[in-house]
Parts: sequence; C-alpha cells; structure tokens
Amino acid sequence: MYVCLCHGISDKTLKKLAYEQGVDDIREIRKLTPLGSQCGKCIRPAKEILQEAALNPLYKKAG
Repeated sequence: MYVCLCHGISDKTLKKLAYEQGVDDIREIRKLTPLGSQCGKCIRPAKEILQEAALNPLYKKAG
C-alpha cells in the first residue's frame, strides 16, 4: 500500500527502513526519503506504521 502517493513511498519501504536501519520517527524517515514534503497527508499513517514496526520482534533500534 502506498503511504505517500506524491512520492510513491510504500508501507513496505517504511517497514524496511525500520527493520534494517532502526528508523523510528518521521524526522529520520524524512532525512532518508521525501515523505511528507508535498501535501503532508502521509505523515499520520507513516507514524502509525513506524509505531507498529517498533513493536515487531524484527525491529532493531539503530545505535
């Protein structure tokens, strides 16, 4: 499912960043992708996806 239609960013992309790089907030995502830079409607769903990913046993916090 696309989270950011303006830039074609999917939930799979967000989960991959969370699981592989330990990304856990929108600021970090926005450093790596253009998420939210156009209309901003994707910010809330992206936050929810990151929160869900952080609860998954596959998640590894970076650092």
